[in-house]
Amino acid sequence: MRAAGAVVSAVEGLDLFEEIDRLREELGAVILAHYYQEPEIQDIADFIGDSLQLARQAQRTDARVIVFCGVHFMAETAKILNPEKTVVLPDLEAGCSLADSCPPERFAAFLEEHPGHAVVSYVNTSAAVKALSDVICTSSNAEKVIATIPEGTPIVFAPDRHLGRYLMERTGRKMVLWPGTCMVHVRFSEKKIRQLKVRHPDAEVLAHPECEEAVLRLADHVGSTSSLLRRAVESPARRFIVATEPGIIHQMKKAAPGKEFVRAPGRGPEGSCEACGECPHMRRNTLEKLYRCMRDLRPEITLDEELRLRALRPIERMLEIG
Repeated sequence: MRAAGAVVSAVEGLDLFEEIDRLREELGAVILAHYYQEPEIQDIADFIGDSLQLARQAQRTDARVIVFCGVHFMAETAKILNPEKTVVLPDLEAGCSLADSCPPERFAAFLEEHPGHAVVSYVNTSAAVKALSDVICTSSNAEKVIATIPEGTPIVFAPDRHLGRYLMERTGRKMVLWPGTCMVHVRFSEKKIRQLKVRHPDAEVLAHPECEEAVLRLADHVGSTSSLLRRAVESPARRFIVATEPGIIHQMKKAAPGKEFVRAPGRGPEGSCEACGECPHMRRNTLEKLYRCMRDLRPEITLDEELRLRALRPIERMLEIG
């Protein structure tokens, strides 16, 4: 719920926090938010998590309406798991550069070139790509998922090539990688992080595995968003350089008060979007849009039933693996 001191925005003369609370009760709704959302959205959400945690929560909820504060593929996953529920997303244009980098038609042709491969797709993909996959994974459970594939079975991994390369190192399994990347995580500058480390030699570097290999080599801890949050709490370090979308820093500060969190710098000039590390898609959702989508119950996520069922199987396999 809303943190003390949170700024109240207003539209149409309304207190948005109060109106969202009212609509949540009237609709029997649950608000799910990713760690990369704006702080005020995180503060009013019923549940905050990374992609795996949110998928599990979507699977378990008995709410009639799921309000998904994240990006399109996340809301789509919630709808795949809950065909009978209403699933809404504050901004339908909140997409994902990584999902966009893997068009289903091109991916299908790619798979034809690699017959006999087990297809492991990252959750950051469209429903159509999930439907072409054998199992889905997130950065939280990717190693477990890979471990379930019998030795000797060739693997295609899509769409993030940096996560795929990291998983090959961690698991010792060779994989054919789709050449996708995340527009946020590839922006972090190895050179600028090294310069930060000179100024803050006591700081731990926390990095998401979607980052480039040169950045991961500098990291003291590599992991999913939830893993980075746990490390910030459990580590004896008092200062951290955070190489992932900076929305997570809001939760880090709440979970580890008194510790200092520094955004890892991007390659662009100071003050530019390329330097800030923020995901423009995640930040399309605002408190005002959240209120309006609950008021109007749109934009609503809809899916063709045949496609939903084909995408459901690899998602359920992921959730069974854990």
